[in-house]
Amino acid sequence: MPAEKKVVQASNLCKIYEIGDVKVEAFRDVSFSVEKGEFTAIGGPSGCGKTTLLNIVGGIDRPTSGKIIVFGEDLSVKDEDFLASFRCHKIGFVFQSYNLVSTLTVAENVAFPMEWARKSEDHIEKWLEELLTTVGLQHRAEHFPSQLSGGEQQRVAFARALANDPPLLLVDEPTGNLDAKTSQKIVQILEKLKSEGKTIIVATHDEQILRLADQKLRLEDGKLVS
Repeated sequence: MPAEKKVVQASNLCKIYEIGDVKVEAFRDVSFSVEKGEFTAIGGPSGCGKTTLLNIVGGIDRPTSGKIIVFGEDLSVKDEDFLASFRCHKIGFVFQSYNLVSTLTVAENVAFPMEWARKSEDHIEKWLEELLTTVGLQHRAEHFPSQLSGGEQQRVAFARALANDPPLLLVDEPTGNLDAKTSQKIVQILEKLKSEGKTIIVATHDEQILRLADQKLRLEDGKLVS
């Protein structure tokens, strides 16, 4: 596979947390790659390291050892200023806990990454409307997160993650806290993004999402088993 088609190249990743004198191994010797336009699902039991792995791919966390190369950049050796800019322009995150800013409206939450990237007011206004339409929440633009259901907050999180049209989307258990009907709306958003050629990595237990995957990885007992 040509190197330019590889969005993510993970080689022998190991992550160990030190809690006092105790060392806790999240995973070891994890290697995989993700192609441009590929939908990758990471499965496995709760606590197996899926979220930690997503955080390392996104430059939020660093591996204890091994290499993580994303868009040709070795993130394990970059400083925080580089990583902050890299995440803003290259990676969209959808966190399991949504991580919306409670004091900002839906529109303000979604616009924030564009403002940080210094996009023009005209661009922000036009793209904001398109994003909220995509997730079906244009009627909620002036509401605050506390006024939304869990499913609506998750859809706002998707819109915010897509604000700067990142070439890589990382999604952590997007239907984990939702009922079946609401989960279906999230699956439809992922289907749409896949059809548009977005490179996506999702940590999930959801069989509907797993069925969308071009590549399925599974973490068990600290190792990649598939």
